[in-house]
Formats: sequence, structure tokens, C-alpha cells
Amino acid sequence: MDSGMRILIISPKYPPANAADIHRVRMLVPHLVDLGVHVEVLCIDPNHTQCPQDSWLANGMPPEVIVHPVLPLRGLWRKIPGLGGLGFRSLNALRREGDRLLKARKFDLIFFSSTVFEIQILGSYWQRKFGVPFVLDYQDPWVNDYYREHPHLIPPGGRIKFAGMDLVHRWMEPRVLRHCAGIISVSPAYPPQIAARYPWLPAMPTLIQPFPGDERDLLRVREEGITQNYFDPNDGKIHWVYAGVIHPAMKPTIRALFTAMRNHGTPELLNNLQLHFIGTNYGSGKHATYQVVPVANEFGFGSLINEYPERIAMSTVLVCLQDASALMVLGTNDPGYTASKIYPYLLTRKPLLVGFHKSSSIHTLLAKVGGAVPLAFDDTTTTEELADLMYEYWVADKQYANPRRVNEEAFRPYTAKAQAEELLTFFGAALESWHGNSARQP
Repeated sequence: MDSGMRILIISPKYPPANAADIHRVRMLVPHLVDLGVHVEVLCIDPNHTQCPQDSWLANGMPPEVIVHPVLPLRGLWRKIPGLGGLGFRSLNALRREGDRLLKARKFDLIFFSSTVFEIQILGSYWQRKFGVPFVLDYQDPWVNDYYREHPHLIPPGGRIKFAGMDLVHRWMEPRVLRHCAGIISVSPAYPPQIAARYPWLPAMPTLIQPFPGDERDLLRVREEGITQNYFDPNDGKIHWVYAGVIHPAMKPTIRALFTAMRNHGTPELLNNLQLHFIGTNYGSGKHATYQVVPVANEFGFGSLINEYPERIAMSTVLVCLQDASALMVLGTNDPGYTASKIYPYLLTRKPLLVGFHKSSSIHTLLAKVGGAVPLAFDDTTTTEELADLMYEYWVADKQYANPRRVNEEAFRPYTAKAQAEELLTFFGAALESWHGNSARQP
């Protein structure tokens, strides 16, 4: 099949860089290529992204995809307050290489997929200069009101850095959106937030699409003999695993977990339980700080916890998920928050505990596909109440030892293959809308 569409993907972090925001591109590009899409990728040289590298990620990418890596500014540039981040340091290099590519050959669409939001200003620039429409991927909110509404929480990077970048992002976002051909969002909450911020913004095609799950990932790590040494699944212990960053806003859910263990944990469970929190911090080396251990120590459960703050290889994460006795996905009290990690978790068919705000789209998903014990709460739910729910639905009748069935047919739209097909259809609709609505073009 040959769709004939030619797409330039802007993904500053790209395999083998191991970062959370690469996975939509990583999982969908192979299927887009199978659908006949001609893909080129503009990225930052993975040696200069400050991300750990995982060759397993790169080995899964189609060799026919042409990748154009660029070098960001280095040295003292990294220390300039507000401008030392990867986005600003790579902006000019990405612009120059993008100019070269867009002059050299015709692209139908530019697709920005990243949480390095600053580089998205290039979408407006290239649209004006070359007339190529672009689509934005909202993996997170570009402008985030959560920490304004919860001032007692310290945002990632600290309040001063967050406030400075917040001002920059509030200036940039509307200037990019006014030239945008379409939006993809991992959460159904983000497009209404955008519409409320910018009521003057014309309607544009929007696709709600969380990161997919791909059974091939789980099969690959086993077929290639990849192992993990974070715990021994055959030591007779009960191993509960959470893999992923722990945001400050997740701490109340973490506290509820330890409260449930303190109030309701039986000697049989506590004497055999080991909890593993893997890759909980964005930092590496001395910059990777413990997020869970201090809370566990408050409750006297430090001996039950193994926390590995540094980001580890995705292939190793997938092995940990498959080796676990049970899995946990713990969320926040933000109704717009969703967790794309839910899909590989579900594909393991392990017992799975999921705790999210009652309005989160996660609960809509689980109502369709099953596969987990869902806990719903809101701003009024106390720690003790959430702890009681964890006991009632997870511990009391040993649901942590009984996997719930995944509805395979209901899960199919969330697979990488199905989502690549949906994304290609959306790109076509965005292009048709853009070219048919000259009033939106500058």
C-alpha cells in the first residue's frame, strides 16, 4: 500500500534516545511506513539530548526512514537561565535543517510530536515561509494551570523555573495555534482547555489519541532474551511494580497506598511483599532524587520499597512489567491527567491496580477494555478514604493475585497498528480542512 503522503516529523528526542515523549513516534512510524507513508524525521543528535540511550529502541525503527540529527548549542549556553533548555538551544539548528529539507523536496505535512514545546514555534515559521501545514501533538498541556490551582505543590524544576517557562509558553502557544492545521491530544481535557483560553481560535480538526500499546514490544524483549536485575521473580516474594516518573501531584496517591498498608496490611502480605518503583525521576546520576522512599520511611515501610530513580532502558521496563506479580498505575487528582503507560501494562495481562480522578479518561477506557481494578477519587476524597478503597478492591480478597480479563476486541483501537491507521486518516482530514479554509491561513 502506498498512501503517497510525505510527512516531516519533528521529534527532538528520537531513538536511541530514551525519553517519555518519543513513544508515539516510535510505535506509530513503523506502521505508517507499512501504510505507504514517506516519513523523514528531524531530531537532535541523541548524544546531545541529555537522555540515556537504548539501542533496542533504535533497532525497532524502519531503516527506510531518513533521520536528520542536528546539534544543539552546548557549553555555557546550557547555563543561561530560561534559555539553557534543550528547546531553545536546538531551535536554530532545527530551523536551518528544516529550511534545507523543505527547500529540497515537497512535504505534505509537518508533524510536531514532543514535550519540548518551544520548538513548535517553527511550525508557524515554516507554514508562512513554505506553505506547509503542520499538526501539533499535545502529549502534555503546553500551558498548564494545574500548579496555579494547587499552589502548595512544587512543580517539576521548581517554582521559579516553572513560572518563567509558563510566561514564555503563554506567549508562544496562541501564536502557533493560529496557524495550526490540527491537534492530536492524549487527553480529552486538553482541547476544551485550549478553546477556553483562546475563544477567538477557529475550530480545527482534533483527534483524541493516547499513546498506543504494541504487543510486538513485549514479544521482542522476550525473543531477544533481554533480562532485568531489579528483582527476582522466582524468589517466592510478591512483587508489585510501578514504572515511570512520580510527579509531585502523585504523592497523595502514594501516601494512600502506604496508609492502606499500615491500616489493613496483613502479616501474610507484608512479610512477602516487595514494591518496586522504577525510573521515578527525570534526572540521572546525582540529579536523580528519590520520590517514594521518603514517603515510605514516614510510614515505616522503607524495607519493603525498592526505588530506582534513574530512567532505565524501555526494553528493561517491559521485562520488569512481565516479571511482576502485579502492577500499579497511580495518578493524580487532576481530572485531565491520563497515563499512556496503561496500554503496555494492560497487554501484560497481569493483575493491575489503577487509581485516577473519577473524571479521568482512564476510567472510560477501563470500562471498555477491562483488565484492571479501577479506583476513582476526586478533590474531596481523603487519604484515609482512598486507602480504604485500595484495601476493599485490591487487598481484601487478594485481587492483586487475580488478573482481570482484557477485552481483546475492545482493545484493538488502542493498538499501534489501529492508531497508525487512525492517525493517517486524521492527517488527511487536517490537510483537507486546511486547504479548504483559506481564511485560516495567514
